Amino acid sequence: MPRILQMSDYRKYRLLEIIPGVLVWSSFALAIVLSVFLPLWAIAFIIVFDLFWLFRVLYLMTYLIVIFRKYLSEQKNDWQGRVRAVAGWERIHHLIVLPTHGDTVDVVRTSLKSVVASSYPLDKMIIVIATEEADGEEARSIARTIEAEYGDRFFRFLHTTHPANIKGEVAGKGANTAWAGRKAKELIDELRIPYEDVIVSSFDIDTCVHPKYFSYLTHTFLTHPNPTRTSYQPIPLFNNNIWSAPALTRVAANATTFWLMTEQARPERLFTFSSHSMSFRALVDVDFWQSDIVTEDSRIFLQCLLRYDGDYTVTPMYIPISMDSVKGTTLWQSLVSLYKQQRRWAYGVENFPYMAWNFAKNANISLGMKIRYIWNQLEGVYSWATAPIIIFVLGRLPLYFISEEGQELAIVQNAPHILELLMTAAMIGLLVSAIFSTILLPPRPQRHRFMKVPFMFLQWILFPIVMIAFGSIPATDAQTRLMLGKYLGFWTTKKVR
Repeated sequence: MPRILQMSDYRKYRLLEIIPGVLVWSSFALAIVLSVFLPLWAIAFIIVFDLFWLFRVLYLMTYLIVIFRKYLSEQKNDWQGRVRAVAGWERIHHLIVLPTHGDTVDVVRTSLKSVVASSYPLDKMIIVIATEEADGEEARSIARTIEAEYGDRFFRFLHTTHPANIKGEVAGKGANTAWAGRKAKELIDELRIPYEDVIVSSFDIDTCVHPKYFSYLTHTFLTHPNPTRTSYQPIPLFNNNIWSAPALTRVAANATTFWLMTEQARPERLFTFSSHSMSFRALVDVDFWQSDIVTEDSRIFLQCLLRYDGDYTVTPMYIPISMDSVKGTTLWQSLVSLYKQQRRWAYGVENFPYMAWNFAKNANISLGMKIRYIWNQLEGVYSWATAPIIIFVLGRLPLYFISEEGQELAIVQNAPHILELLMTAAMIGLLVSAIFSTILLPPRPQRHRFMKVPFMFLQWILFPIVMIAFGSIPATDAQTRLMLGKYLGFWTTKKVR
């Protein structure tokens, strides 16, 4: 919510925050009421709903196959060679912001190792290790260790410390990266590097980049018709520890990857997510990441969209970055962490009131664009919360309430068979996902037996559980909290190696 609002405006903004949660809970209530009092209507609705989602799954699988082929082919290109063929490429510098909070030196070191292995010249990179004052001397010691090991390999190495308890901030990645970005601006101003020649990458601390990432990014930037008016979104994998993570968290991680891959095939729907890159010019123009929200990674795109009156996009990059799958010291800790991570991601619903509020004040953005973004946001969070429960839980509820006379109807007698048929057909999507997730696996560590490979394929039978327990429920939780004004704080997923 905006920090300063008149009471009348506050009530209007709260109404916007309430809408997503009301839609979700109204849908659940309506499904139950229809099942009890009008079960025949409910059966017809469930069949149509499942049929719609079957076609949607097949539609998304088509996109997934297209993007997956592009993903495999793009990694074969000599991107640094292509960069060197573009006149003036040497002027481009990369600002890489790595915010850390409670992380071990090994986690930070792994990320830096991946950057050092890049094909792009390291003397064109500025590294920022962004620590939190609240982490005390341990965080500063880690930063000093990393600087001693890697500092002289880069053009510049900067260590920032975000002060604790700044009024109006939500303690988390957004506030830390915003502080680090402003400190980096002081350095860039001192070096007199034009903002238009700096590409900033905001990475989660466990991000390991592909060796060709910065070359690919630089070439995309240099050949883009409007490079400072777009963000650059790679494909996020969660492969750093995929072999040791629990099966449920592996399925959730891969499902996230595949969903975002389908979004890359439809860039008009694409938002920035997690680790991404953008022009430093645009970042300065919007005064850096918003520091009073949870989902700064997607909000930065909306900040730019509004700042440039709709003249801002997200450019998909068909190259991976790898992060950690959720893993705790015990299975229970892993599952709790996974739930909280998914709830934090689902809290992106806070972008709906932000969009609706600010779109209403901006007459320079076309009505069609406003409707498209609001619809995509609202429909996305609504489906996230409702579809798994309606499909897997409420789908058979009306069959228990149908009258004896109603049980003689053909649609009622055939409903279980129709639902089973639709679910079987939808297994095509699971089969494609299982095959692709197996292809994406990194080399198997020696400590894991070969027999674990088939389990990586068979784990997809857990998909319905994952979609309900770690999809629908945390998404409903997030929207309910926003609806009730019980705002969510930033929760950092602990990295266990």
